[in-house]
Amino acid sequence: MKKRALISVFNKDKIVEFAQELTQKYDYEIIATGSTYDILKENNVQVTEITEITGKRQLINGKVKTLYPDIFAGILADMTNEKEKSDIEAGNIKLFDMVVVNFYPFEEAVQKEAEESELINSIDIGGPSMLRAAAKNNKRVLAVSSISQYPQVLADLKDHDGNSSLKLRREFALKVFEKTLDFDTKILHELSNRFEEDTDNYFSLNIKKSKNLRYGENPHQTAGIYYTNNTIDYEVLNGKELSYNNILDVTACTNILSEFYDVSACVIIKHNTPCGAALGKDTEEAWKKALDCDPLSAFGGIVGFTQVINETVAKQLTSMFLEVIVAPDYTPKSLEIQKQKKNLRVIKLNTSLIEYKNYLTEEIRITPFGTLVQSVDKGELDKNTFKVVTKAKPTAEMVEDMIFAWKIAKHAKSNAIVIAKDFKTLGIGQGQTSRVDAFEIALNRACDGSKDAVAASDGFFPAIDNITAAAQGRIAAIIQPGGSIKDEEVIKTADKYNIAMITTGIRHFRH
Repeated sequence: MKKRALISVFNKDKIVEFAQELTQKYDYEIIATGSTYDILKENNVQVTEITEITGKRQLINGKVKTLYPDIFAGILADMTNEKEKSDIEAGNIKLFDMVVVNFYPFEEAVQKEAEESELINSIDIGGPSMLRAAAKNNKRVLAVSSISQYPQVLADLKDHDGNSSLKLRREFALKVFEKTLDFDTKILHELSNRFEEDTDNYFSLNIKKSKNLRYGENPHQTAGIYYTNNTIDYEVLNGKELSYNNILDVTACTNILSEFYDVSACVIIKHNTPCGAALGKDTEEAWKKALDCDPLSAFGGIVGFTQVINETVAKQLTSMFLEVIVAPDYTPKSLEIQKQKKNLRVIKLNTSLIEYKNYLTEEIRITPFGTLVQSVDKGELDKNTFKVVTKAKPTAEMVEDMIFAWKIAKHAKSNAIVIAKDFKTLGIGQGQTSRVDAFEIALNRACDGSKDAVAASDGFFPAIDNITAAAQGRIAAIIQPGGSIKDEEVIKTADKYNIAMITTGIRHFRH
């Protein structure tokens, strides 16, 4: 019995050549709709118009062409089921072996901010319905949902005497459900915005596995990496495959780098937390200042830069053990030096750091109590809440250092204290259950460097013990959110020790 293919495509690129191959090499009978029929007919492809099958003309401006019982019965029929087989034979319904469809360009209508009427007309109904039916009946029918699949279809037919393989039918069926999920999600989100409905009521995570990773956070854990449409462009120029932990660390590093996209900055990450960060007149100075914060923790760490790495910096980086280096670019000579260490992972960021911020949208945590979704912390200083609350006033230089330290504290684990001076972290206390413990750790790390330095806190001070610790370390100024019931007492204590204090009104907890 002759094989039959139903073709109804909006994008007609390569459809003539594909249909010619089906008819001439594999003796397929082609049934097509409207403009697809027209273009095939014009190019001398043997084709039947779908109205000859349905016995009905196209209705309501072509919106109803394929939504007929005989069409869907021909796609969905399970001929191993006696009742279904009987229905098909009694109705003299012909079966389809292949359905070839691509959708209306809804996404293009969204991108060009089309009028609502055009947007609605770009919602495909028949196409997804036919593909879903074919995908459902994949044990018999091949669902072809993309132009890029045409060569694979033809190769498969060649290898199986003109029949599609079950393996390909299953693979393409999954592609259909992936495609319809993505299509429906985009419709939902766009219409929710257009209709001014609360889009927070709807959240879907349309992700596709890129590959399995060797293991997860620990060797006994499995892991994979999945990509979305919101994945940045980057290249691994050297070294071993990125691990689960590498990817987490590189993300933490790049998140901080994006705070300083317009200056020369260096950030060092260990175990997904910052252990050194600095700004400099150039990449080399930024690196040296960042490393000086905690050279011990930097061993085996991840180092990131906002600007191009040159030969001089590359030599310094390769003189110690590092897991990953990430930067917007590398000079040819610097890359040559880094490639001498075959296991050193070298990442080039093709997405600019200013664009990178646009990729930071939601944070998702799956828990046994439910899935938590929150917007990424993009809190910026507000002139209306940024206030000097003490008698002592910080100098302009102190304010600059305070803002720098505040941005680092935003990315450190709570409770977090960052001590800094001259755009360089001197000590970072983080991940502590007591804020004063975090302060003490930061001061111990900074040692004598804390004299006349500034301190940033990710949360308010619940007691004056933090201010007492700051005074003992001879801290000159503090930046913190404010909002504690002890604020008045905290400010009085700062005045007692002549410490300048700024409150921001913005908390930066990170758990």
